[in-house]
Amino acid sequence: MRAAIFQGFHTPLAIQSLADPEPGAGEVVIQVGRCGICGSDLHMTEDPAFGKQPGEVLGHEFAGEVVAIGKGVERIAKGDFVSVVPLKSCGTCPTCLAGEPAWCAEMGLQGGGYAQYAATHERQCVILPKSASIADGAIVEPLAVALHGVMLSGLQAGDKVLVLGAGPIGLAVAYWARRLGAAKVVVQDIASFQEERALAMGATGFVADRAEPVVASDRALGGKADIVFECVGVPGLIAQAIEQVRVKGSIVMLGLCTRPDSFVPFVALSKEIRLITSAFFKRQEYEAALDALDAGSAEPRLLVTDTISLDQVPDTFEGLRRRTHQCKVLIAP
Repeated sequence: MRAAIFQGFHTPLAIQSLADPEPGAGEVVIQVGRCGICGSDLHMTEDPAFGKQPGEVLGHEFAGEVVAIGKGVERIAKGDFVSVVPLKSCGTCPTCLAGEPAWCAEMGLQGGGYAQYAATHERQCVILPKSASIADGAIVEPLAVALHGVMLSGLQAGDKVLVLGAGPIGLAVAYWARRLGAAKVVVQDIASFQEERALAMGATGFVADRAEPVVASDRALGGKADIVFECVGVPGLIAQAIEQVRVKGSIVMLGLCTRPDSFVPFVALSKEIRLITSAFFKRQEYEAALDALDAGSAEPRLLVTDTISLDQVPDTFEGLRRRTHQCKVLIAP
C-alpha cells in the first residue's frame, strides 16, 4: 500500500510503499476512505515530546470500509463502513467499561489514516448509518473532542460563550454551544478568514481585533463571558481569557500548548474562576457526534474545506503550518 510517512522532525512527509496490514486477533483492516489532517498531527512532527519515530504513519481522524477481519471478531463484518475511535485501550478496565478509554492504563493514540489501509481493533469501530458519508465518519473525532469540552464546561441555557480560535475545534465548540442552549456565542481570532463559516455553524458574532481583544469581545457579548473556551494553545491566551470571563465564570482549555505559559494567579483567584482542562472524549460523546450527523445536522459538514489525494499530502501538510483559509482538510487515499 501507499502511505504518507513521517520522516523526522521539521521534515516533510514522504509518500512511500509499505506492506499491507494484516488483522490480528480482534482486529479489522480498513480501506481508508477519508482521513482528516489534525492540528495535533502538525505538533507531532515538530515536538519530540509526542514520541513519534521516523517511519510511522500519522492520521487518527479516519473512516472507511472493513476489508478483512481477524480471529474473534464478532460485531464487525467485511463491507461495513465505520468511523474509527482512535483510542487504543484494554477494553476491560473500569474506565474502558465506563466509555472512557482515554484514561485506560494501556491507552495509545491510533494512527495509520494517512495510508490506503489501516488495522484497528473492532471495539474501536463505530458503524456508520446509511445517512452518513465516509467524509462524515472522518469528522466525528474533532466533533467529539469539542463536545467533550462543552460538556465539561457546565454550560447552561442562556449562557454567553466566547470561543478563542476559529480552527476546526473552535468552530465545533461554537456549534455545540449554540446547539446546547447558549444565548450568545462569539468566536474570536486574529484573522477573519473563518468568519462566514463560524456564523454559519452557529456563532452569533465574530471578532478579529489584535489590538484590543478584550474590549472587542466584551463589546460583542455585551459584557464578560460566562464561559471562555481556549481552542488555540498559544501562550498568553489563558491570561487573556481570565480578563474576558466574568466573576465565578469558567475557562475551558482545549488548545494543545506544548510551550511554557504563565498568568497571574491572583487575577484568576480574585474572580473565583474555574480553570478546566479538556482532553479527548467519552465513547458516548463520539456516538452523540455521529448521531448529530445522522440526524441531518448540516453545520458540522461546513468544517470540511478541501479533499486531497495522498500525493498532495506532503505539500498540503507543510502549508497548514501557516495560517490559511482552509479549515478541515480531508485525505482521500
